[in-house]
Amino acid sequence: MVDSQEFNRGGVRAGVPVTPPEVRAWFVREVLPLEAVLMQYLRRNWRNKAEIADLRQDVYVRVFEAAKREIPRDVKPFLLAAARNLLINRVRQEHVVSIEAVADLDALNVAESAPGPDRSAIARDDLRRLQAALDHLPPRCREAMLLRQVDGLSRHEIASRMGIAEKTVKRHLADGARALADHLFGEVP
Repeated sequence: MVDSQEFNRGGVRAGVPVTPPEVRAWFVREVLPLEAVLMQYLRRNWRNKAEIADLRQDVYVRVFEAAKREIPRDVKPFLLAAARNLLINRVRQEHVVSIEAVADLDALNVAESAPGPDRSAIARDDLRRLQAALDHLPPRCREAMLLRQVDGLSRHEIASRMGIAEKTVKRHLADGARALADHLFGEVP
């Protein structure tokens, strides 16, 4: 006799190869209802929102193909693991440099050494301008901006540390961002 834990919620025996009609029925019954969970996961973890629908379909294909071999016991963790693995593969693919691109670098006589003195000077000048822009911020606004951007604290954590309301922190961050942008990219010297 088979242990009842070997069956998933839909009554399909987990861990056993199944026929295509059984896989389709399982997919519709078990996977498709998790679409909102999958979409939330993809939106939260993928920067290009225009690709989300395509990513969802790719995850569905992976899950369906895997289920042809064996129905997973826990559908939701399996679905999210498939999504995670897909995103990892996409990131890896984006970082692969084509051989043609490397060959073209030789034709362009691009130096492979460290940045030259001109780039270092530009970077130092950018840092000096950023420090000057920060110095122009009101003290509490500057403190909130540094806690957020340098220390990576949340608005709640900043409010707690500074002893002010989260709404005030939000205003400081918005005002600070606007002032920095104006100073760095606007007409302010």
